[in-house]
Amino acid sequence: MRLRILLFSIVGLLNCKPEDVVLEYEENEELSGGSLTTFDLGENAFGHSPSNLSFEEENDFVIGNSFFRSNWTSAPASATARDGLGPIFNASSCGGCHPKDGRAAPPEVYGEPLSGLLIRLSSSANEDDPIYGGQLQDKGLLGVKPEAKVAVSYTEVPGKYADGTSYSLRKPNYEFSEWAYGEISPGFLFSPRVGNQLAGVGLLEAIPSQTILALADEDDQNKDGISGRANFVWNEQKQITELGRFGWKANQPDLLQQTASAFNGDIGITTSLFMKDHTTSAQSELQSLPNGGEPEISDENLNRVVFYLQTLSVPARRNVKDPAVLRGKTLFTELKCASCHIPSFNTESSNAISVLNNQTIRPYTDLLLHDMGEGLADNRPDFLANGKEWRTTPLWGIGMIKTVNDHTFLLHDGRARNIEEAILWHGGEAESSKQKFLSLSAENRKDLLTFLESL
Repeated sequence: MRLRILLFSIVGLLNCKPEDVVLEYEENEELSGGSLTTFDLGENAFGHSPSNLSFEEENDFVIGNSFFRSNWTSAPASATARDGLGPIFNASSCGGCHPKDGRAAPPEVYGEPLSGLLIRLSSSANEDDPIYGGQLQDKGLLGVKPEAKVAVSYTEVPGKYADGTSYSLRKPNYEFSEWAYGEISPGFLFSPRVGNQLAGVGLLEAIPSQTILALADEDDQNKDGISGRANFVWNEQKQITELGRFGWKANQPDLLQQTASAFNGDIGITTSLFMKDHTTSAQSELQSLPNGGEPEISDENLNRVVFYLQTLSVPARRNVKDPAVLRGKTLFTELKCASCHIPSFNTESSNAISVLNNQTIRPYTDLLLHDMGEGLADNRPDFLANGKEWRTTPLWGIGMIKTVNDHTFLLHDGRARNIEEAILWHGGEAESSKQKFLSLSAENRKDLLTFLESL
């Protein structure tokens, strides 16, 4: 069945009773990832392979999974395929930032070590810091000093809904200390980034570029207040500039580069794509330490990790026929949330991995950059993205984070303690939608959140 909507004006919708809003179930709506949908809704929901991989592909998936989850060790080591960690780093494995292929959590207590949250750096001239590079490394091998310490605290920001119901948001504060290799550049820029869940990233890569670009409206020509635009970034392998679609600011063009960059920047592992270690010339004492080979992970194993990521399945939707979920879906559209969080796409038919071909998927993103306002601004440019812009986060799987990772922290720095707070932090192009959410009745707010938790 297709949609049959009982339409209301926005004013009428904001004040109507939940039972007055009707939206029918769409056929196969529960299949978020098309044939790459898993119905295992337990703690491993983000880590499944598709059921229709070949024997050879399943083998690559298993080996890629092993390299993704296993800890790397310092060099030299007897296990030469997995040595070369550091010498300074953020995590010792990919899974350190993406536990169970899911989402990391920010520190909750002042002074708690970072785990899955990293800090991007820039000088005031919009270049990597000359001493600390483009990413702060808060951990080091035995006898090696981390670059600095970071402590996170929070300030509560109170507010009220139109009906008088109170809420409170938490604004993060970052304190840097013990710079180990010299003073950081005056006026340096930084951007906290939490490791996000990974289910379905291969399907996002399989959306045709022209489909994404057709959604862009940089000059807001249709006058709807929404002006998503593409980030165009450097592809190291192809040596060209192309559409960015991965990372919090869409600063990576594909999963190969995203993975190789994370190996290098987060773990200190070199690849054929990034042969130079992430230490800077100002850290010369670190460059004489043993490495794990040149490169430290082979192309064969790097490609297996990429294949693993490309074929991760997406958890199925839950309770898709529940009246509250259907009412919430209507509100999601009427509040224009779906103008950026586009519900569905079709993947292209020419992917090298056949299981990704011709899939109808429901990721709830446009993969474009949007101005999210001063409240969420990091003030740090990233290719074409300015300091207030962020890529629209895919919403599929958002309701499974609690089951997989035992928390509900959201947004780029994990400041939102749940979906409701994430909505309330929206600003900029989403300010109008947030204001409409603030004006909803308690019953309608609950229905909208129930729908989002079903994704």
